[in-house]
Amino acid sequence: MTAFELLEYAFKDFAGMSGEAFALSASFWQQKHYGKGEFFNEYKNVCKHLGFILDGVFRTYYIDDATAEEKNVFFFSKHQIVVSYKSFVDQAPCNYHTAAMTDAVIYYIQYEQLTSLYRQSHEWERFGRLVAEKAFGLAMNRAEDFIFLTPEQRYQELTRQHPDIFNAVPLYHIASYLGIQGPSLSRIRKRMAGKQ
Repeated sequence: MTAFELLEYAFKDFAGMSGEAFALSASFWQQKHYGKGEFFNEYKNVCKHLGFILDGVFRTYYIDDATAEEKNVFFFSKHQIVVSYKSFVDQAPCNYHTAAMTDAVIYYIQYEQLTSLYRQSHEWERFGRLVAEKAFGLAMNRAEDFIFLTPEQRYQELTRQHPDIFNAVPLYHIASYLGIQGPSLSRIRKRMAGKQ
């Protein structure tokens, strides 16, 4: 399966999109390679494109004004959509950075191209609605995880959503995402290994 066929398959799987509807977008998609640390979108910049990750891991983070510490908010990994969603939809400056944590490859589509597809096709409108629902769900789950889940449960959820993340991301980034310190993460990993 070629990378582009994989993209088409993923959209069919995610949104039930027909081959005819997907074909409307064929000329819009562009492939881009990112080096580790390269930005998908930067703080205060408007997110102009939506990406589908063929390979690699991205993180969304902000820098704490008081401590200058980077705080990880989201991870995006292989075969997921990466986008600074609020900035993308509103075409307004973003409150976060989104950067590659590894060498990465994506297919991306520009905002104007995607909105033109929404006007052409109900299937693409449905895709847009499903992306919005997914983005809302991610944000709500992230907030509720900190209210209702223990750090160990958050760790388990992270490994479920991103099974290969520990092979790609330094532990201090994972600890930041989980809202804990490095030693706490080490203890959780030790406990989890003991249960297997």
